[in-house]
Amino acid sequence: MQRLTNTHGGRSGRTRLTRLVLAGAAASWLAMALAAHAQPAPDAEAVASRQEQARLADTDTLLALTNDGAILYSQDKVKLSGYQYCSQAVALAEAGEFRQSVRAASKALHLANTTRDPNLLAMANRDLAIVYSYSGQLEKAEQFARDALKQPVRDPKLVVGPANKVLGDVAARRGDYAGAVRSYDEALAGSSDRYAPLVRASLANALIESGDTGRARQLLDAMGTPREAPLAAQLERTRANLLLAEKKPAEAKALYTALTTRQMGTDTEYYRLWAWDGVARSDLALGQTQAAADALGRAIGSVDQVRSRFRSEEFKMGLFSDLQSVFERAVGLYSDVGDAQRAFEISERSRSRALLDAVRGRAKVSEQAATTIDLATLQRSLQADERVVEFHALPERLQAWVIGPDGIKAYSIAVKRDELTDLVDTFRNSVVRGRRTAVGNADKLGAALLGPLGLTPGQRLVIVPHGPLHYLPFQALRLDGRYVIETHPVAVSPSMSIAVQLAQRSPRIDPTLTAFGNPRIEDKYDLPGSEAEVKQLARLFPRNSVFMGAAATKTQFREVASRAPLMHVAAHAEADQVDPLYSRILLANEGGRQNFLEAHEILELPMQGTALVTLSACESGLGRIATGDEVLGFTRSFLSAGSSSLIASLWPVSDDATEVLMGTLYGELAKGRDLQRAMQAGQLAVLKDPKMSHPFFWAPFNLIGNWRLTVGSDA
Repeated sequence: MQRLTNTHGGRSGRTRLTRLVLAGAAASWLAMALAAHAQPAPDAEAVASRQEQARLADTDTLLALTNDGAILYSQDKVKLSGYQYCSQAVALAEAGEFRQSVRAASKALHLANTTRDPNLLAMANRDLAIVYSYSGQLEKAEQFARDALKQPVRDPKLVVGPANKVLGDVAARRGDYAGAVRSYDEALAGSSDRYAPLVRASLANALIESGDTGRARQLLDAMGTPREAPLAAQLERTRANLLLAEKKPAEAKALYTALTTRQMGTDTEYYRLWAWDGVARSDLALGQTQAAADALGRAIGSVDQVRSRFRSEEFKMGLFSDLQSVFERAVGLYSDVGDAQRAFEISERSRSRALLDAVRGRAKVSEQAATTIDLATLQRSLQADERVVEFHALPERLQAWVIGPDGIKAYSIAVKRDELTDLVDTFRNSVVRGRRTAVGNADKLGAALLGPLGLTPGQRLVIVPHGPLHYLPFQALRLDGRYVIETHPVAVSPSMSIAVQLAQRSPRIDPTLTAFGNPRIEDKYDLPGSEAEVKQLARLFPRNSVFMGAAATKTQFREVASRAPLMHVAAHAEADQVDPLYSRILLANEGGRQNFLEAHEILELPMQGTALVTLSACESGLGRIATGDEVLGFTRSFLSAGSSSLIASLWPVSDDATEVLMGTLYGELAKGRDLQRAMQAGQLAVLKDPKMSHPFFWAPFNLIGNWRLTVGSDA
């Protein structure tokens, strides 16, 4: 990543661009844009962006992982063989420890290259293909699977079957079921007797999705019952899914209903949830809408009892289950029957569940962070000039709610989630690349997403994005010829339940600043602009603790984290798309080695005394999207650890613009202005400079969390 000058020239440091995906469309423009996306000629900006990302990506490539493996291997006190590291990688992947699995496979890669062992190289690539498939990084999973198949191996069945199955899984998750069937057939031809049943189950699911129910029925009827109870339960779900595909909803409902009473030990509630979801889908096929809603209610009702863990058996059987799809069906169904309150509350519940699923017991999460509030409680907490704008991106449409102290209004915007992603990708590209078209696109997106909502100028907006909308700078949209930030103070939140809790946590805090600037790593990571930025802020808060250069260490951060009301970090940050809990802030070297503060470590810090954390770092707000929820990484980590507010960036930032924005923001805070108004003032200060009026300069930072926070000596 890099911080940029206001001429878009590069500063020191490398750019590590994370995935750029967003959303949006306007009524008349929406139809035109969707039609354009249907044409053979791809959008030039989107193509250029993807090419640029491909050139700049320097993590998780074969070379980078091999180099990482050499470093990690040298640090191991107990050295294992390459094949032992492969076994370790498989076990870690099946436990859901994706980044740790990658690290184990990286050591095997290093040893394969050192010993020139093509068999080990093939197996290491196979294991990388599996873990990247599990983590949803489909392009990398496909590449590593193909690399595995290129190597000569001693026992082809150990590589050919699993690698081709990964290719089938990738195709299925992309919706290319014909391609999935071809790859599964190749996997079946090259599988061992032990592995073949898993391939057949995946093949059966792909055949069902492709419409070839005849061959799917033939395959399932020939299969026995797996010995492992979880695999047997998954196969029963497949049989019920086939009945639905065969247009036998009554028979499917009977089988799903039987599965609701099946005992599966500690995982009984998990399989019961999916069984009730199947009952709901059967009821919908039977035309029984209310019965379907009741069944989905029972499915959602058991979600709190479901253990949060990664279930590799679902991937082994080709089911790729995602709890968020159950929430999606419920949000859509309750919206369709006109129950806006129930739909909104289910949307909120889905967000807290996604947090638990992302953490999966690997770090402590406070009960507050995982709880939801009802609509009435939310409305009582809102002031007269505050409006919550919450979105939920469904596969076929975008659902929105506007909530004030006295009511809730629901809106449905006719844009599919995939189209939403592509459309706003185009907008974001025009902003990040400084294009003049950004202004026109902002007008169109504003009219599409916010225009129908009846917002009144001057209202404070708390926006709860969803899916691809988390990458969208709502402050840079335009309504009636003006940027949203010119008429509305804006804040965002992972969920409204979280926002209300955060607003109550730290209403007024002590004016004491703790700042970390330009941590010393090596020359290419130097950020001289961030050093000037921190010195400027320190002058606004005489009571301060400033850690620069070599003093800006992880050890020092952990030392002060529990007693820093205002925490400002001007440093590099990197989002980890394989496992968002391994997203990291790069702090100063210690003991001659690079040191990182990773998101899972932040979760363990006692930060209840920290009201505001500002990550003045490039793309610090980005991370992997948890399907149906939010960007997971720094945002959830800091808020769950106790901080009530976070300021983070969505793209590489300009040093000059950041100095003005942060100086104004903190200056307004020091005067006693609330955080949301202070953020608005900072963005407007940059916007009013003709040299920096493009949203690239003034719109990258989002205010997340407690929008009402104030600073004062009488705290």
